[in-house]
Amino acid sequence: MQVQHNLVALALVVLWSWCWWSFEGVVGDPQIFLLKWDCSGFTVPNLSNFNQNLNASLADLRAHVRNQSKYFATAQATSGTDPVYAMFQCRNYLSITDCATCLAAATAQIRNCSAGSNGARVIYDGCFLRYESNEFFNQIMSRSSILCGNQTVDESSDFSAVGQQVLMDLQIATPKISGFYAATKTQVSGGAIYAIAQCAETLTQDTCKDCLSIEQSTIQGCLPNTNGRAFDPGCFMRYSETPFFADNQTIDINPFLKQGGGHLNKKWIVIGGGVGGALLVVILISLFPRHRRSQSPKRVPRTGNILGATELKNATKYKYSDLKAATKNFSEKNKLGEGGFGAVYKGTMKNGKIVAVKKLISRKSNKIDDEFESEVTLISNVHHRNLVRLLGCCSKGQERILVYEYMANNSLDKFLFGKRECSLNWKQRYDIILGTARGLTYLHEEFYVSIIHRDIKSGNILLDEELQPKISDFGLVRLLPEDQSHLSTRVAGTLGYTAPEYVLHGQLSGKADTYSYGIVVLEIISGQKCTDVNDCDDDEYLLRRAWKLYEKGMQLELVDKSLDPNTYDAEEVKKVIGIALLCTQASAAMRPAMSEVVLLLSSNDLLDHMRPSMPLFIESNLRPHRDIPISTGSSTSNVTTSNSIVPAR
Repeated sequence: MQVQHNLVALALVVLWSWCWWSFEGVVGDPQIFLLKWDCSGFTVPNLSNFNQNLNASLADLRAHVRNQSKYFATAQATSGTDPVYAMFQCRNYLSITDCATCLAAATAQIRNCSAGSNGARVIYDGCFLRYESNEFFNQIMSRSSILCGNQTVDESSDFSAVGQQVLMDLQIATPKISGFYAATKTQVSGGAIYAIAQCAETLTQDTCKDCLSIEQSTIQGCLPNTNGRAFDPGCFMRYSETPFFADNQTIDINPFLKQGGGHLNKKWIVIGGGVGGALLVVILISLFPRHRRSQSPKRVPRTGNILGATELKNATKYKYSDLKAATKNFSEKNKLGEGGFGAVYKGTMKNGKIVAVKKLISRKSNKIDDEFESEVTLISNVHHRNLVRLLGCCSKGQERILVYEYMANNSLDKFLFGKRECSLNWKQRYDIILGTARGLTYLHEEFYVSIIHRDIKSGNILLDEELQPKISDFGLVRLLPEDQSHLSTRVAGTLGYTAPEYVLHGQLSGKADTYSYGIVVLEIISGQKCTDVNDCDDDEYLLRRAWKLYEKGMQLELVDKSLDPNTYDAEEVKKVIGIALLCTQASAAMRPAMSEVVLLLSSNDLLDHMRPSMPLFIESNLRPHRDIPISTGSSTSNVTTSNSIVPAR
């Protein structure tokens, strides 16, 4: 079947190219190197109606390119119950012939999605095509994909420094240029850097700026490689030492790099600033009472995520009798562990599948059914290779049960501090560090709502058969009884791992997870639990010990003594320790976002240009069983806390 799809795609491309050959001459280079192809996992109810609308939308896009010679077009067909919204954009340096060929290739590729898939996107070097069942034209995604070349320039070259400036200039100038497109050629020693930036034309200037800011931050990770791309359906950046567009296609962006882009004179800037400032004060005063009434953090939908924003799939419902039988009546022999959210049991279903069954601590509430359904629906749609997957749920009386995929190797803390202590080599530890960062990035930035975990610790990182990490216990807080310590009026985390601003003031943001992650990284490297003291270092807790060794340039003294120094690269280990300390800085604002952590870990660069500041040490709070009530406080973020989930994929 796949072979047939590929043949059909090839035939369509050839046929379309031939048609344009006949009318406009020989095709140059449509640049149909495939960068990304995604299909929604949700299907439409009325397949026939949807296909009619999809065909009409794609035909409309072809007409825009063919008849009107457009590089950017949107289309919509909304008859019946299953509308289709579509968008297409070529890189402006392509000829119309090549643009049409790229559209033909994208159309063929996008039809390889399952029948009735309610959203899809395909991105080539030369163009992108996207459709969805909801209107998305003015939306961007808050994440970026990256593709870097495999060749690097000579270290003595100024390629990296010049490349960084080129990309920064493009990010600043492009949103100010009509059509949101710019291409530049910049001379460097021994050659030149060709670079472009582009946004969808339906975005606003500010949205284009935000989108390119993400892309620019992402693509910097490719340097000093000789080429790189950062992309999503909202915007695109690319650079290369090899020409991929003609020299006469460049644009002078210097006028747009000046303050204000040269569009407003200073007088009107001053007047506008004064009026705007006064208006802002009035608005803030009027909103202040409302803010005081609503201080709890909320989930903020992430617009533009075609693989989740349009529809949430309901979780599978399990029968209580089946789960009771699978766990042998929730016997102690089948008990895997117990935590603040409830007990977890190993279960073997009738079909032989092994699952993890979590019995939540029961609570009484008139809203329990609605809350449980909505929370579990959200959890069940969180799919990532580094998050434990929720398979389904069960309700019986006041009992609430969640069913997860089973993790054969249990939790990370068993390998660091338990019976399997010292059994992880450096590569395995590094993979766990990187995989955990990717899982948190998905929760914070890539799922259609942003989720703050609030309890990242080594015990909540599970390991699969290949020792790959999967974060568990995210989002269960709303499902707990009112008298449990995971309430928003208390620290919803584990002392020792919890960020100081959250412990001391109840201030919560994604940077609280970043802090906890940094502590876990130090545990992975050292084999020392964060709440234990090291007898060899004046009874110091892990974070203080790590900082003192870092200040002395003796980071390698922190490394678990069970690791053979010949099995790891010393500079790489020191870099990871530096990243962990960046994550645990006292100021939440100075900590990197988790997507930045992934880039730092994935980059070959050292951290010479980034020096962490001193953490805040609150070691008196690390004593076992010490309960510290915390006032609610206002959240420092308008994104969601993990008021909603547990061990997922």
